[in-house]
Amino acid sequence: MAQAAAVAKPPAPPRRRRASATPRRLPYLLIAPAALLMLGFIAYPVLSVFYYSLHEYNPTKPWRNGFTGFDNFVHAFTEDPLFWDTLVFSAKWVFVEVGLQLLFGLALALIVNQTFVGRALGRALVFSPWAVSGVLTSAIWVLLYNSQTGITRYLADVGIGSYGTSWLSDTSTVFPAAIVADLWRGVPFFAILILADLQSVSKDLYEAAEVDGAGRLKQFWHITLPHLKDAIVLSTLLRAVWEFNNVDLLYTLTGGGPAGVTTTLPLYIANTSVDAHNFGYASALTTVAFVILLFCSMVYLRLSKFGGEDK
Repeated sequence: MAQAAAVAKPPAPPRRRRASATPRRLPYLLIAPAALLMLGFIAYPVLSVFYYSLHEYNPTKPWRNGFTGFDNFVHAFTEDPLFWDTLVFSAKWVFVEVGLQLLFGLALALIVNQTFVGRALGRALVFSPWAVSGVLTSAIWVLLYNSQTGITRYLADVGIGSYGTSWLSDTSTVFPAAIVADLWRGVPFFAILILADLQSVSKDLYEAAEVDGAGRLKQFWHITLPHLKDAIVLSTLLRAVWEFNNVDLLYTLTGGGPAGVTTTLPLYIANTSVDAHNFGYASALTTVAFVILLFCSMVYLRLSKFGGEDK
């Protein structure tokens, strides 16, 4: 009997083998090279800027180099009037540029979203300026604003203005001229993002609104704009950061002049580091610009309730 019970006893289940940790770590091992490159090319320069912002660092005057603490920041806020002038102009530049680009980009997106003959060609022409590099855009507008061969000469031919007028050399016209040049390239960015979001709006919403007697304006205000909210918030935030850091267009068009009236904070930083070789003070100004952009971005996203549901 004991022998029969022993034979009838089911065999013990096999012991589970310990799962290998290699498959779970494989994704991290695969992205490790890219992560190390990002640390090397992004994290290290950023940390270097923070480090040098606390130092006096000028390669042409090595005997003055050394740790200075917060002296660079104190100098920027209390002793450098150019810092405040460039910061005010940067805010003005970003506000005007982003506002106008959003307005014209929204209008263009609504136009090319309609059905008409040659719509594909129209979209290509609208979006083509965004494919042009910033330096090339600047070169195009430098030629257009040339006092001898540009727009002002043809306007003088029809009796508007006088010959030899340069809009980029006059403090009263240089800002609008620079605004128009940057609008030409910046408007398609908003048009592309907004048009992409317009494609996802259900036609049934507009049909139901028409049945209820809502006109075009009410449809735009209550259907189109709420649907475009996240796209508008994201595009304005991205464009504001890019416009704040805009150096190539203003540097090529005006060089920050005339009389420094078009010098933004990033352009002032570039001149301080490249021309004056004062990398310590330029790093401090860069740190200030970083904090300003980070704070404004967080406040903007919080106030706009980006990604949240509208109540």
